[in-house]
This record gives sequence, C-alpha cells and structure tokens, in this order.
Amino acid sequence: MNFKENKPIYLQIADRIMDEILCNVYREEERIPSVREYAATVEVNANTMVRSYDYLQSQDIIYNKRGIGYFVAGSAREKIIALRRESFLNESLPEMFRQMQLLDIPVSEISALYQQFLKENK
Repeated sequence: MNFKENKPIYLQIADRIMDEILCNVYREEERIPSVREYAATVEVNANTMVRSYDYLQSQDIIYNKRGIGYFVAGSAREKIIALRRESFLNESLPEMFRQMQLLDIPVSEISALYQQFLKENK
C-alpha cells in the first residue's frame, strides 16, 4: 500500500478497510482478517493495525468477538457513508469551492463534467 504523508497511516488503512466494506469485500457480520494478517497485507507494524482496528471499532464499523476475531458491524455501510458524507461536505467541498473561485470555474462546468462522469460510470 502506498501511503500519503498528509494523513496518519492508521487512518489511511482504516479508509482502505471502509472502502473494502463498501465494495463488499467484507460483508456485514462477516469476519475480517486478523490484525497480524492485515498488517502483513499492507506491510505495516501490528501496532499500527491495532490503531486502525481501534479507530474502526470506536466508529462502530467493526466489533471484536473475544477469541474469534473482528467482524463487520451490521450497520457498517450506513455508518461509513454517513461518516464520509460529513467529511466530504465539511472538508472537501469547501476546499473545492475555494479552488473553483480562485480558478474562475463556473458551477455549470463542474455540473457538465459530473454528468459526463455519471454517463461513463453506469
């Protein structure tokens, strides 16, 4: 996994796991790889993985069954979407608006590009 410098590694891994849940790699109530298994997959220290799993558990996206492992929570998809939506609307979108203003890009141009994107990604 290629990590970016602007975000903690454990959060980047948590994002990857959330992406995998959204893409049905891991389904709700299904077991996910152990801390050590996933750490080996993304080539990080197990302590970093523990932080990722702790974060996901604190967001009620995964839960731990003692002695068995970690599982995807029953409402994980909805929680991930809500979490990402909030982040997009409160962080990414204001920055995009700022860039649009600086670069003098009209909303109509963005709208046209979005419509094209939707057609190409059906």
